[in-house]
Amino acid sequence: MFTLAKDRSQMGTELRAVVVSTLQELMAERDDVVALEADLGGASGFTKIAKTNPDRFVQCGIAEADMMGIAAGMSSEGFVPFCHTFGPFATRRAFDQVFLSGAYAGNTLNIYGSDPGFTVATNGGTHTTYEDVALMRTIPGAVVADAADATQMAWIVREFAGLGTGVHYVRGNRKAVRDVYAPGSTFEIGRGNVVREGTDILVVTAGQLVSDALDAAEALAEKGVSVEVVDMFCIKPLDVDLLVSEAAGKKAVVAFENHNVIGGLGSAVAEVMAERAIAVPLVRHGVEERFGQVGPASFLQEEYGLTADALAATVAEALA
Repeated sequence: MFTLAKDRSQMGTELRAVVVSTLQELMAERDDVVALEADLGGASGFTKIAKTNPDRFVQCGIAEADMMGIAAGMSSEGFVPFCHTFGPFATRRAFDQVFLSGAYAGNTLNIYGSDPGFTVATNGGTHTTYEDVALMRTIPGAVVADAADATQMAWIVREFAGLGTGVHYVRGNRKAVRDVYAPGSTFEIGRGNVVREGTDILVVTAGQLVSDALDAAEALAEKGVSVEVVDMFCIKPLDVDLLVSEAAGKKAVVAFENHNVIGGLGSAVAEVMAERAIAVPLVRHGVEERFGQVGPASFLQEEYGLTADALAATVAEALA
């Protein structure tokens, strides 16, 4: 059961700090949780785990595929591994190991791919991933999530620890994002959340963009447009029933994502709408045929058209 934050302008705890503290809590509760890092312990905060739980931490160096192989091997011996590196290195670079040593071999890999999309900021194009969701969705049995805020990230990490066999991937900023949910909120894998009700347009989004979607909905309400916002934080498995029910009667559906429009949340929504013959126009609002680049996160969000204002313009066009 979730409750929305009373003040959405507030920045929550840094997501990397939430991941670290939740893992430390899990390590205190059970003896099978381990953390692996690929030379980014300072960036992720995993160096704190190395200090508090040195016997439960593995520093793998700049060898992401090796990290996934080590984690898979530890899983085969009964451990529950959590791996961190930047999103593109956790997915593109290490994909074959994740697919074969993890999923195909029946092992458990819990992966935090940080700084997706525009949140990569000044780390630049080589460290940008607008395709991680597309890749991870293709893995049989995988769980793919995008954390909206600190409360949801903490819940996801704890939930992953109990999922058992399989590849479980969560993407999210390392730094602080605005609160969407009140502390103590709980969620369900495979279930989306209606965070704002509306009758004209359905916006399906995930991750940090949930806040921007709510901003756009509030602005559009002042112009007489009623926008419903769904936080589809679990992109795989997708909440098909919720999508079908909430799309009914809408004038359009807009998928809003910090990701390439090919293969991500928008594609998942399109697949459901096509297969269920939902006769409502769909707009996929995301990144189209572009690589990443260097710049502050605020600049990149504007550059790639992933702001509340850009979404509001898309909604207006969908209604025209």
